[in-house]
Amino acid sequence: MKTGKGAQVWRYWAHPNGTEWTAYVKKWGGLQHIGEHCSIIPGTKILDPAYVWLGDNVHFSACALIGHDGSIAMLNRAFNTSLEAVGPIIIHDNVFIGYGAVILPGVTIGANSIIAAGAVVSKDVLENSVVGGVPARKIRGTDELVKQYESDLESLPWSGLIRERGVKGYDERLEAELISQRVAHFFGKDKSSRETP
Repeated sequence: MKTGKGAQVWRYWAHPNGTEWTAYVKKWGGLQHIGEHCSIIPGTKILDPAYVWLGDNVHFSACALIGHDGSIAMLNRAFNTSLEAVGPIIIHDNVFIGYGAVILPGVTIGANSIIAAGAVVSKDVLENSVVGGVPARKIRGTDELVKQYESDLESLPWSGLIRERGVKGYDERLEAELISQRVAHFFGKDKSSRETP
């Protein structure tokens, strides 16, 4: 962390969490901006950090941000030309990008949005959107998803524990009990059973 060197070794041995890796990327990653309360999972690939701007409360699962079109080198030689295809990636406040998603050059993601796992985002995402697919398209509004999750929470036996941990999310004190209640709910009280549910 002091020198910015040895990141691969540190990642391999220390297994930094999203908060720790974000601190490293903020100091040494070369992004234009990283806001407050962001989380970048170490498996995230940011291929062109100089073209990336992140707002506050942006969370990445292991995904990829690509600020250039890699086919340009082939096209230049094949067509005897000299082309350019790069663009910024701007991600506004309160955005989650799911596992395996790919954000392509020239994309702006509006505030309060969710990019689903595996999505390929080639066009701007309007604020308050949940998008998914290849190419990504709007599935619903983020506010609609929040209402669904709030409604679903009422029927879960561990809803009190979720309310207790609050907006901070993960709470080590509650995690073992949460997992126990979830396993009992999903698979029955006998956790030792290996029969198909």
